[in-house]
Amino acid sequence: MTRLTRRAMLGLLAAPAFIGAARAQAVRLRFAHPHPEADSWHRAAVMFAEKLRERTGGSLTVQVFPNGVLGSDPTIISAARGGTLDIALTGNPFFTGLAPRLNVLDLPFQFRDRRHVAAVLDGRIGQQLRGELDSSGLAVLGFWDIGFRNVTNSRRPIATPTDLRGLKIRTTPNPAHIKAFQLLGANPAPMPFTELFTALETRTVDGQENPTTLILNARFYEVQRHLSLTRHAYTAGILAMSRQRFEALSPAHRDSVMTVAAEVTPQQRQMNEEAEGGSVTELRRRGMQIVEEPDREAFARIVVEETRRDYASRFGADLPEAIAAAAGS
Repeated sequence: MTRLTRRAMLGLLAAPAFIGAARAQAVRLRFAHPHPEADSWHRAAVMFAEKLRERTGGSLTVQVFPNGVLGSDPTIISAARGGTLDIALTGNPFFTGLAPRLNVLDLPFQFRDRRHVAAVLDGRIGQQLRGELDSSGLAVLGFWDIGFRNVTNSRRPIATPTDLRGLKIRTTPNPAHIKAFQLLGANPAPMPFTELFTALETRTVDGQENPTTLILNARFYEVQRHLSLTRHAYTAGILAMSRQRFEALSPAHRDSVMTVAAEVTPQQRQMNEEAEGGSVTELRRRGMQIVEEPDREAFARIVVEETRRDYASRFGADLPEAIAAAAGS
């Protein structure tokens, strides 16, 4: 056997080991969220996956599972904490059981507009709130947009607080949301988003409260007749990764995940904001009767002071006051 032949044979023997090592370095992440595929969350999640694959040359890929196929909001959070799911995206209210101070983001009539939201979430306050989940086995990658919440129901128009009395309204499990609807005389019924359409269809609940984009994309117009643009609270979505999984990545992959998340987050917010106006038009076209100018001041007079007092009694007034001050930034 010549020296050249021996080299060629050694190269062939080494090739499978080299390929195997390359494959071993490739990582796939599983990313779950509860929203429909038509929603900006899913479109942005797919964008996140594509950008991450491109940035890492395919060594880090993401498989996205929309529409609650891997479980309800609490289920995917629990799975991410336990390391059986890599990335979970759901509403801030579902994280407040782990980190109660996050409830500050859900206080009624707190945010003036999305510029105010961005000043809070992308600044010192947002950084502080990210740290609230450090002890829960989660690494926060970003705050995505769900939007300003509005009330729908199957029974009557809602123009004033008295119109809500006696209605059973699905809320998130967030204490501020529950308290607000109790103060308004409704009967709040917390449940996961994945169970909501069926609950509305079977009249287990009379109504619910969500942004118009989600009301449209989840097809709630099929089982709800009345929409009132109360804009009574803003809701952020938390994009969170299993800390165990995040720390197991190589430093280069960790940097790629954080960089891509920072790129996609403002794009997702912009997508959702742009979709909001058209969603109201489309819901009207789909047959919903819309109260465009309910008495928001009357709603605020009933809920704002007491919900803030409740929060301050447990965690102090520093965060709500800082958020209010950020409105002018």
